Amino acid sequence: MRLDKYLKVSRLIKRRTVAKEACDKGIISINGKVAKSSSVVSEGDIIELKFGEKINKVKVLEIKEHVLKNEAKEMYEVIE
Repeated sequence: MRLDKYLKVSRLIKRRTVAKEACDKGIISINGKVAKSSSVVSEGDIIELKFGEKINKVKVLEIKEHVLKNEAKEMYEVIE
């Protein structure tokens, strides 16, 4: 699955366009490498989101096309 779509479906970022813009700015990385919005996300990947001083690290547990709001948090595990 594309990174921008995963971020939207998992609700780490509310909108896909915002996720794409964040990727273009270089504030999102997968496994330690700056990622483009078209980068492929796989189970077990570590995604790092940098928003100002705050850094969120999550591990991808599963990938689904459509998820209910209350099930979205099951798609990832917060590391930091």
